[in-house]
Amino acid sequence: MDGVELIRSLGVALAIGLLVGAERHWRERDEAAGRRTAGVRTFALVGLSGGIVAALAVDAGPLGRAVLLSAGLFALMAALIPFALREAEAEDRFSATSLVAAVGTYMLGALAVSGQATAAGAAAVAMTAVLAARESLHGLMARITWVELRSAIVLLTMTLIALPLVPDAPIPWLAGVNLRKVWTLAVLLAAISYLGYLGVKLGGEHKGLLLAGAAGGLVSSTAVTLSNAATAAQGGPSGALAAGALVAGVVSCLRTAGLALLVAPQTGLALWPALVAAAAGMGAVALVLARRRATVAEGAPLPSNPFEIGSVLRMAVLLGGVGALAKLGAEKLGGAAVVVIAAVTGLTDVDAITLSVPLLVPQVIDADVAVKAVAVAVASNTVAKAAYAVALGSGRYGRLFGLGSAIGLAAGAATLLATAW
Repeated sequence: MDGVELIRSLGVALAIGLLVGAERHWRERDEAAGRRTAGVRTFALVGLSGGIVAALAVDAGPLGRAVLLSAGLFALMAALIPFALREAEAEDRFSATSLVAAVGTYMLGALAVSGQATAAGAAAVAMTAVLAARESLHGLMARITWVELRSAIVLLTMTLIALPLVPDAPIPWLAGVNLRKVWTLAVLLAAISYLGYLGVKLGGEHKGLLLAGAAGGLVSSTAVTLSNAATAAQGGPSGALAAGALVAGVVSCLRTAGLALLVAPQTGLALWPALVAAAAGMGAVALVLARRRATVAEGAPLPSNPFEIGSVLRMAVLLGGVGALAKLGAEKLGGAAVVVIAAVTGLTDVDAITLSVPLLVPQVIDADVAVKAVAVAVASNTVAKAAYAVALGSGRYGRLFGLGSAIGLAAGAATLLATAW
């Protein structure tokens, strides 16, 4: 390493220390000089020291580098720990964050001089972001429930541990279904639903019917429609309830468009204008209802936690079953059978069609058939929800929701025909 490159690397090491130190110093900026263990200057020196030790160890060989870096880290801890203990005792608190940050700063300074300056800088930014997010992270831990945390752990387990173990090859006796792809899609769907649920929950305490409808649309717009219908039948505000159910439909359409673009871009690109138009149509009616004294009630319940291992397994079975059925239908009866299967499946679930049928392109079906299948599934689901609203809700709820659904369907169908031409 020549002199110019060494100076640049040491500059990165110093900058890393200044960055982390600025965040640490800011938190204790009201303390008088000499009342904090480590501030911006100390952390700058820690980062620079890591870089200097790494520079000295360049020609020392693997064992020599390890010894020198360890000795430098030991000296750093020997210097900082007594002051950290005195500070903790004086403030009656227990926290090792600053000490751990100092160790990280030292190691990143060494990494910067070892030829990985870009990675070290990126890691320093990430570490500083985590340190600065203390309040947000503590608030998250205070508000998240054990069931939600457990679900996140299970989701990560299914993704990082189980997924690599699932066979990644078509299985002939399952109509050529690839279990790895099926499991990936099921976990992806669960992750989107879970993150949407968690994001809405952490967004604030006051949840109205519109916000609850948006949250429910990430999980199941059909469930929102049924729940609001039951409330309307019991005398609830029909306009607000219909607006909430329509918002769930809006989110569901946008979610379907996003999933299609993610798993099968060709199908998604053909579908998204129609799905966005359908969402716009339903959203316009929901907006009118919300403004015409359809007051959004506070305290509307959030949907239940959308991710449990049982639901993921059921979704995996459904995805695999629909994929196998669609493939067999296309091979034996042609593309029309796939559209019929989509219409029937769409009465209860759109995701299974959205995630399975486009994957049959181009080996089994044409892209046009996949587009028609997803569009028919969305239309079937929308009609079914309108029927549920009329049958189970109050008369006004059914009319308003049916009107919004009809406008959305008409807008989506017109856009699909226009783009097809």
